[in-house]
Amino acid sequence: MDTRFLETFLAVVEGGSISEAARRLHLTPAGVTQRLRALEGEIGAALLARTGRGVAPTPAGLRIAERARPLLHGLRDLSAGLEEGVLAGELRLGAVTTAAIGLLPDLLVSLRASHPGIDVRLQPGRSSELYAAILDAALDAALIAQPPFGVPKSCGWMDVRIEPMVLLVPESLAGEEPMALLSTQPFIRYDERSWGGKLAGDYLRRRRIRPREIFELETLDAIAVLVDRGLGISIVPDWAPPWPSGLSLAKLPLPDAPSRSIGLVWQRASPRVALIDALRGDIATLSGREGDGRP
Repeated sequence: MDTRFLETFLAVVEGGSISEAARRLHLTPAGVTQRLRALEGEIGAALLARTGRGVAPTPAGLRIAERARPLLHGLRDLSAGLEEGVLAGELRLGAVTTAAIGLLPDLLVSLRASHPGIDVRLQPGRSSELYAAILDAALDAALIAQPPFGVPKSCGWMDVRIEPMVLLVPESLAGEEPMALLSTQPFIRYDERSWGGKLAGDYLRRRRIRPREIFELETLDAIAVLVDRGLGISIVPDWAPPWPSGLSLAKLPLPDAPSRSIGLVWQRASPRVALIDALRGDIATLSGREGDGRP
């Protein structure tokens, strides 16, 4: 069986359509369809079914996808890095949105320069989702907010950026007292389903502050835009730039404010630990931190 057929099938499953898979693989839709037909012919079962404008795996297709992913990962690792002293292979890396925008670009440039044989596959997501993927070995490493509970000894943790929680207000309120603003201004809550949002909620409860809440959002960029428009104020982490352009905002320090730690988490027993160590080395170089891998 040609492994390219399996890779094409997985691209269709993950992209939800033949056209999206063709775009990702730099093929024509007809080329993708030809590979799919060849794979179905070898397996002897229909693997995809149409659903509206897209396609979805059949029950047989789901079973093939579950088996194909680890098989292809293993084949990539087997064929890569055969030259002695050269690190190569696929690294499945997750990242929360602010890290993907503010931290990852420079990191990926550095990693490509120092270890061009490492092929990074990026998966965005919420911290809790990416953490679960690490525990399930669906990801090799992830840049996430530090969990509000202890990381198990089977995992390593490396701080990358410490982000104090700040009161985000329109520039026109920059000179006001933060506690007074929380008592008088409409409040946009950072969704507590995110670990950063939980920090903000815990802070308000600890200070016994009940702001006049009007919205609850998970996307920090969206919160920043609403604050800029004068719709309210919010408690958010001082996340890595770039922030949305063209906004007039002020970040007011809060007394005894907690901080969100963005860090790298990974499974210590990962078969790709050498690739993870290379990633950690580049992170340490860029951030000036010496990560020891301890939770």
